[in-house]
Amino acid sequence: MERAVSLVKNKFLIAGFAFLIWMCFFDRYDFATQYGYQKERSKLEYEKEFYTNEIINLEKAIKDVQYNPNEIQRIAREKYKMKRDNEDIYVISEVEPKK
Repeated sequence: MERAVSLVKNKFLIAGFAFLIWMCFFDRYDFATQYGYQKERSKLEYEKEFYTNEIINLEKAIKDVQYNPNEIQRIAREKYKMKRDNEDIYVISEVEPKK
């Protein structure tokens, strides 16, 4: 029992324990802040991967448009609904059933 009391009265142990508590909960970089930073970092890494893939897809599409006239015609017909003089265009859209 005296050994436990002497450990509790040890000023180095008390200072070390207080320092540990301070660093874990009250410091500028405590556990909660670090968790938030890691969460934000993973979100940003996901966005970076997404935008990198988008850039690759757009570069491929640009190359296709530059060197393939059929691709230009396909984009003009699908996105901008352009047509030739002797053609008719029918736009078909799906209607969701009522519940």
